[in-house]
Amino acid sequence: MNQEPLTLIGISDISGRMRGKAVPTAHLPEHIKRGIGWTPTNVMITAFGPILDTPFAGLGDILMRPAPETEVKTDFGDGLAPEHFLLADIVNTDGTPWSCCLRNFLARAVQALQEAAGLRACCAFEQEFVHLGAVGEFHNGYTFDAFRRQRPFAGTLVHALGQAGIRTESILAEYAPGQFEITCEPALDRTAAERAIVIRELARATALRFGQRVTFTPILRPEGVGSGVHIHMSFRDAEGRAATYDPAAPFGLSRIAASFVAGLLHHLPALAAVTAPSLISYIRLTPNRWAPTRANLVQQDREAAIRICPIFPRPGAAPADQFNFEFRVCDAAASPYLALGAILWAGTDGIRRQLPLPKDGVGGELPHSLGEALDRLEATAVAKEWFGEQLLDAYLRHKRGEIKLLGELDPAEQCRRYAEVY
Repeated sequence: MNQEPLTLIGISDISGRMRGKAVPTAHLPEHIKRGIGWTPTNVMITAFGPILDTPFAGLGDILMRPAPETEVKTDFGDGLAPEHFLLADIVNTDGTPWSCCLRNFLARAVQALQEAAGLRACCAFEQEFVHLGAVGEFHNGYTFDAFRRQRPFAGTLVHALGQAGIRTESILAEYAPGQFEITCEPALDRTAAERAIVIRELARATALRFGQRVTFTPILRPEGVGSGVHIHMSFRDAEGRAATYDPAAPFGLSRIAASFVAGLLHHLPALAAVTAPSLISYIRLTPNRWAPTRANLVQQDREAAIRICPIFPRPGAAPADQFNFEFRVCDAAASPYLALGAILWAGTDGIRRQLPLPKDGVGGELPHSLGEALDRLEATAVAKEWFGEQLLDAYLRHKRGEIKLLGELDPAEQCRRYAEVY
């Protein structure tokens, strides 16, 4: 049966899911030049399908314009069509950035940090997910036995990522039944966010080859173990030199890195609405789950909101080049564009205001629900600068619609629904 090669062009949206269109691969060069039509109200599609509230109705036309540098083409060698897709900017019909383009939201945050401090963020997304095709045995966390049973899936995924230009640093059978953790080498800001998107999509594509599924849901069952996204960060100056480490300073943070982290801690109750953006995110963010519950900075503590990571001696590597901190109030219900963009905006605000770290690195409690976090975000005056008025309004409507849709369900049913879509 003959088939025309097709390429997907897509965007990571407010729900954290990839949406887009397929085009004949032969026509891809012309779409890179002129884009392909898209609809403003598509940004309001919830993770679960319905559009519950939209400021756009049926009005307007915009374009997805694929970015050539994001192209992924992975051949699994199974006789099926290769996985072939590009990520896109969303632009107005005159080519200017659309107000609700999340890729542009992150690009503006990158520019703001550069203008405020002359720095770029070097980042790596450490992501957890559950392989639903795995044998679920709680006693098998971290064991060789669990990994052996899942090795074909893991090896296929790592090979696929290598074809996509992503070097895997580690992949392991995590603590919960069927849970994986995967890390890749760091990259500059937007590239790092796009690698996180590609890893999620290729994990799904790999599971499909085995007739199975994966889920990046924040938590599979209310009584279970959550899956987080931990964003490791350090800074480089215009010459590419490390700019995060000062061994004589509190927590080892340079003056400018300390102000950045102080901005994160100050804004964390509002940031959580973007980085932990589902109802069940707040089941995970409870005590004794190796997850944060306070806006705090701690040396090498896996229940901290921001963790100072250890430096492991490496021949020829200076401590300053290895030093990084880890933002842990995040899960895969968040688009990597939104999560990293919001982090950069909040940290840049800390630099602009030269905020000091709180005493002993301890701030207030995190929100206890998505609704509370959204209220904190809406009350944050500088968030209007970060998002722009239209995107902030769309985001708040989108997430409050999600609360109305699922808020009356019991936690077990909420977890089931999220596991299905993520």
